[in-house]
Amino acid sequence: MQLESVLSELEPTAAEAPKTAVRHVQIDAENQGQRLDKLLGQLLLGVPRSRIFRLIRRGEVRVNGKRAGPERRLAAGDSVRLPPVREADPDAPRRVPASLIQAVERAIIHQDDRLLVLDKPAGLAVHGGSGLSFGVIETLRASRPTETLELAHRLDRDTSGCLIVTRRGSALRTVHALLRDGAVQKSYLTLLAGRWNLGHKNIDAPLRTDLRVGGERTVRVDAHGKDALTEFKLIEHYGAKASLVEAIIHTGRTHQIRVHAAYCGHPVLGDEKYGLEATNAELAQLGLKRMFLHAHSLSFSWPDGAEQSFSAPLPDELRAILDQLSSGRARPGLSRPGLSRPGPSRPGPSRPGRTPRSRSRS
Repeated sequence: MQLESVLSELEPTAAEAPKTAVRHVQIDAENQGQRLDKLLGQLLLGVPRSRIFRLIRRGEVRVNGKRAGPERRLAAGDSVRLPPVREADPDAPRRVPASLIQAVERAIIHQDDRLLVLDKPAGLAVHGGSGLSFGVIETLRASRPTETLELAHRLDRDTSGCLIVTRRGSALRTVHALLRDGAVQKSYLTLLAGRWNLGHKNIDAPLRTDLRVGGERTVRVDAHGKDALTEFKLIEHYGAKASLVEAIIHTGRTHQIRVHAAYCGHPVLGDEKYGLEATNAELAQLGLKRMFLHAHSLSFSWPDGAEQSFSAPLPDELRAILDQLSSGRARPGLSRPGLSRPGPSRPGPSRPGRTPRSRSRS
C-alpha cells in the first residue's frame, strides 16, 4: 500500500475513558536523568502534551511531595505523583492502522539493543499532533508495547531519511549528550533553487524560532536568535535551474537548513514555507510533490568507543526529479553521496569552531 493511502486512514481519536486513580511512581536507575515532562508523556498514555504541561503548572504533579518544573531531571529514588487523568483506552495502541505499523516497521534500517534507526518516509510526522493521531513514535509504541521507545531527535514531516529512536533511557541520555556536544554528524541532500556558485560554504547565522506569522511558527535569521551553523557543499549543477547540495548541520535548530538556504538566496525546492512559489510550481510540473530535503547519513561514536554509521539513499521520487533535470543541461560537480548507499563520513569529536558569518571555505 502506498504511504499516501496509509496516511489517509489516520483520523484523530477521541475515545473517552474513566479517570485513573492517583498514582505514585518510583524512579529507577534506568529512568534517572529523564525530564519530568518526558516521563509523564510515557506514563500518561494518550494525554496531550498541552494537558501534561497544565498539570505540572497547577502543581497536580509532584516530585517528592513538592512542585517541579517540566524540565526537572529526575533522580533514582524520586517519587512522582501522577494525578487522576483520562488516559487513552487500553486498546488505543491497536487502533493504529496495521498498514501504518507495517510501513513504519519496513522503514527500519538498523536495530540493536539500544537503537532503532529508520529511513523515515516524507509525509509521516515523527509524532502525533496538529490534527494527526499517530506519528512514527506512536506507531512504534503500538507495534512494540513492551519497549521504552523515545525519539532521539526530530525531522520535519516533509523531510525523509535517517531518524534515531532509542530503546532505553540510558541510550536516550547518551545520544542527547552527543548531540549537545556536536559529536553527531548529520548530513542531508537537498535540491536548491538556482545555480549555487558559493562553493564550499559555512552559513553561521543565528536563528530565532519564537516567531508567529498568521498563527504559524516561522523561523528567521535574527541577531538575537540562537547560534546556528550549516555547512553547504555543491554536488551538482542543473544549469541555472537547480543545484544538488550536501548540507551538514553542526547545530540542530528548527528548520535550520531551510532557513539558511533561503538566507543564501537558494531556497529548498518544494519548500512551501520558505521557498519560491513560481520555482516550486515549475518543478511540480516535473513531478516534485514534496520538499526536496533528505537526511541521508548520520554517524557518531558511543562513549565506549563503538562507532555507529547509518545512511539512506535518496527516495525514488527524488531520484526521478534529478533524472529529469539531468536530461537537460547539467554540469557535474563533486561526488554524489546518498545516491547509491555510500558510507557517511565520520564526525569530528566536537562542533567546529565558530566562523565569521556566511564565510566561504576554500
